[in-house]
Amino acid sequence: MAHSHSHDHHNHHHHTPATFNKAFALAVGLNLLFTIVEAGYAFAAHSMSLLADAGHNLADVGGLLMAWAASWLLGRAATEKYSYGYKKLTILAALANALLLVFASTLIVYESINKLLYPVAINETIIVVVAFVGILVNGGTALLFLQGKERDLNIKAAYWHLAADALISVSVVVAGILIFFTKWLWLDPITGLLIVIIILKGSWSLLRSSVDLILGAVPHGTNQQHVREYLLKIPGVTAIHDLHIWALSTQENALTAHLVMPEVTLTDEDYTRINHILQHDFNINHVTLQVEKGHVDNPCGQAEIC
Repeated sequence: MAHSHSHDHHNHHHHTPATFNKAFALAVGLNLLFTIVEAGYAFAAHSMSLLADAGHNLADVGGLLMAWAASWLLGRAATEKYSYGYKKLTILAALANALLLVFASTLIVYESINKLLYPVAINETIIVVVAFVGILVNGGTALLFLQGKERDLNIKAAYWHLAADALISVSVVVAGILIFFTKWLWLDPITGLLIVIIILKGSWSLLRSSVDLILGAVPHGTNQQHVREYLLKIPGVTAIHDLHIWALSTQENALTAHLVMPEVTLTDEDYTRINHILQHDFNINHVTLQVEKGHVDNPCGQAEIC
């Protein structure tokens, strides 16, 4: 019985990356190709809005590549040295991705301000056509990640990036049409700057959530107070201390706690039930509980610290 349980557990962790391998390959391939074409046309058309859109697309390709590598790493076995495997790299990937976006944004801001000061004639037709193709590419590839976005921060980031890209391409199309009819050249760099603001906003939240995970903050979607209340309700538990909840990766969370149980101890069945509830209700996959009698003579050393 114990064997089959661990086998299920194993499968639970490894089926997500496999299903998204094709999705990532397709999304990365299509978006990379489109980004290169779009950047080329942006220079040909002297368009900042198109270049910013290409910048946003490039950021996505970087993000998709990192998310893909990360979801592959989640399936790698742990080693003697890396007892958690390489899961934490998923968090570093999110961080690196955010920093890449900030770098790309800086370049586009510089160019856009330059174009505002020294307007250049632009080719509106190229802008509208290329950005419209962008809507199709981004929108289509976003759908590939639709069903996995609730389970994993990386898949969610991939989905939202692509969806946001499709919307940004819409705004570039609109700007291009407006410039065509009004000849207001300043609309182009202004659109470029607006896109940069969107890019920076996205990278800021990515930066914040990845730093939170690196610092071992309680993962988003898990409420430490509720977990504490649940553990205190276990029959026989009089107190609880040294409770820690943290993220092992963008997908898996861990918990350790000391339970003070003067009268009773937990059986294997109790542990199985507690593990099930913590996984099912609180999204915590790795649970370690230490049970203590709580005698006054030899109190637990960690009780004071936490």
